[in-house]
Amino acid sequence: MLADLPSVPERRLAVRVTKDVLRQIRGGHPWVYDKAITSVSDEAAAPGTLAVIFDDKRRFAAIGLWDPISPIRVRILHAGKPTQIDDAFWASRVEDALATRSPLESTGTTGMRLIHGENDGFGGLVVDRYDRTLVLKLYASTWLPHLNQVVDSLVTAVAPERIVLRLGRNAARDSAVVAAGLTDGQALVGDVPSAPILFIENGLTFEADVIEGQKTGHFLDQRDNRQFVRSVAKGRRVLDVFSCTGGFSVYAAAGGATLVHSVDIAPAAIETAQRNFAHNSNVVAGAEHRRSVGDAFEVMTELGEAGERYDIVVIDPPSFASRARERDGAMRAYRKLSELALPLVAPGGRLLQASCSSRITEDDLHHVVHSALRSNGRTVSEEQWFGHALDHPISFPEGLYLKAMTGLLA
Repeated sequence: MLADLPSVPERRLAVRVTKDVLRQIRGGHPWVYDKAITSVSDEAAAPGTLAVIFDDKRRFAAIGLWDPISPIRVRILHAGKPTQIDDAFWASRVEDALATRSPLESTGTTGMRLIHGENDGFGGLVVDRYDRTLVLKLYASTWLPHLNQVVDSLVTAVAPERIVLRLGRNAARDSAVVAAGLTDGQALVGDVPSAPILFIENGLTFEADVIEGQKTGHFLDQRDNRQFVRSVAKGRRVLDVFSCTGGFSVYAAAGGATLVHSVDIAPAAIETAQRNFAHNSNVVAGAEHRRSVGDAFEVMTELGEAGERYDIVVIDPPSFASRARERDGAMRAYRKLSELALPLVAPGGRLLQASCSSRITEDDLHHVVHSALRSNGRTVSEEQWFGHALDHPISFPEGLYLKAMTGLLA
């Protein structure tokens, strides 16, 4: 397994890029696209070869990981003065990432993102923690020669019981990953868990299926936004659309909601939501928990026709625009969701609508929601915006994907 991974190629690449991209790199941008490269010493170099970017005076500008098959040809690791990419480098990177998350230790939270890809200097690699289990998600084969060093640094810094590997869609099909014998759900350290992992989030207990669950087993990025819903849920009726495993639902119930209605298309997700309610039975017992399995658009239409009204409606859909060409369709979907949600919000009630696509801006989300408001003759007050939690830091524009807006509707 890890012993069979390729070693770091001794020979480094010399890469030159356009002046505009060089300025972006010096400004902290972590990606170099193929079209921005003006010359490279060996285009056929193996994935993960260290690529040194020089300026037009042959001076060191940055160093990154070479990817011969991705449009993102180089994922920058370091820019500025020359540095060695060795065990000490990776250990320091991991320690810096953990230091950023240290404030979470006082919140009764054992589920968090430890490494947030490019934003922590690990382009194409994510590490999530669920109690003493770490899940390392690989999005690019560039990490294969460096995976041993990263894993060793995590073991030293965190001392986990296990580290489970998850593969992104492209990585799972990558011939280099396949040749290395890596498979989705295998254990890099310790044993594969035989049951979901229980962890704590703001004092609430959740389970994560780290082997087959979506992403790494739980959507950690909405933690703060779920806590906000908890703070305003007392005595309220709450609709949680695209509820997945019940994050917003459990928080609402823990906050004193009288009724929580979870809606998701996946029966397994709704079953997990019900188990998460059971894990927190001591604090959610006062809430009736309704569950609907079905397409969100269809269920919301049926609820509207039935005259159902809620004090809080949460719309937290999956990304509708993972590619640029999908943006227009995503905008139509967000608009439709807003139109379906508004009749379900009682006068004086609250709508919280989120987007997890970096291709949809805050202005885009604001536009579709307010367009729907005008069409329905509704107005909004006390409007607020929410973004990423502490463990999902943002270091470059494309890294900003999560945004959520909420307001009270007249």
